[in-house]
Amino acid sequence: MSTIIDTFIAPPCFDEIEILYQDEHLALINKPSGLLSLSGKNPQNLDSVHHRLVQVFPGCTLVHRLDFGTSGLMVIALNKAINAALCQQFSQRSVAKIYTALLCGHLENDEGVIDAAIAKDPALFPLMSICSVSGKPARSRYRVIERFYRELEDGMQLPLTRVRFTPETGRTHQLRIHAHYLGHPILGCDLYGGLALPGTERAPRLMLHASELHFFHPVSGEPMAARCGSPF
Repeated sequence: MSTIIDTFIAPPCFDEIEILYQDEHLALINKPSGLLSLSGKNPQNLDSVHHRLVQVFPGCTLVHRLDFGTSGLMVIALNKAINAALCQQFSQRSVAKIYTALLCGHLENDEGVIDAAIAKDPALFPLMSICSVSGKPARSRYRVIERFYRELEDGMQLPLTRVRFTPETGRTHQLRIHAHYLGHPILGCDLYGGLALPGTERAPRLMLHASELHFFHPVSGEPMAARCGSPF
């Protein structure tokens, strides 16, 4: 059996966490790109969403995570009972998550569904892989918002497609690997081809943002529709 060795050291993140909403039970935040959701085992990876927020909200816990490079909406439970109630909504897939992404190239179809099982392979860590045999079911919907060209300093035109992603499952790296499987990796994605095409190596970050989160308030039962505009 392969042993997973994580050598990643996160560079310092100077961007603040924006608190978009809070009550006595939960908080909604805008996570900056370049910040871990949870502190790593390596002491150099102490800074994280949880590490920062527990100073403000003692006893708070993460209900879900966003990748290091992904920005956007996260819901934070302010006590254990709320965490359990929210985790139940996530496990029952009653939470709707919508992401905005910039994909390399121009997608042919205006919308579609990516149905491709995702597997862990310790030998490839931290990469995940598409595998219909050992993978867990993974399904993502996408809809094109716009196709455009971004002009680079040397006058080169980089074709990009802005999409709205709706994951129906919540696998690790799901949108990143599904975009790559589609043949149009997310711009700035270091693991799945988003820095491979000419001009993409200059991308300042992973162009993936959690822009909407829909769930039910665990105490009042009221529907919560959180939105956070994409920074790119």
